[in-house]
Amino acid sequence: MKTIQSMLLIVAISLLSTQSFAQKKTTETFNVSGNCGMCKKTIEKAASDAGADFAEWNKETKQMTVKFRSGKTSLETIQDKIANAGYDNAGKKASDAAYGKLPQCCQYDRKAKTAAAHKHE
Repeated sequence: MKTIQSMLLIVAISLLSTQSFAQKKTTETFNVSGNCGMCKKTIEKAASDAGADFAEWNKETKQMTVKFRSGKTSLETIQDKIANAGYDNAGKKASDAAYGKLPQCCQYDRKAKTAAAHKHE
């Protein structure tokens, strides 16, 4: 009986390790609007909560770099979570309600960005 249990355990461990190696590790970089250190903390936490293994936002360049496993999450899921936290990004615009909940110092200028986008159309 112990032999069967040992064999099942070995098979289970083998399957789990094979599955984790099969997940593609991905690194993506995209724009995220924001202003300050508090924004950085919230944006990075949102990405981590969405399943990113690594998340770093640069407040000067507005660039977000995330690393994640494709079997665990997706770029779309990460961008959705960041937008739900109130931050417009390359993949999704935050709702007005989510943006409105941001502290005053975190409310980046949305109107200038929208006006600039219309000039190029």
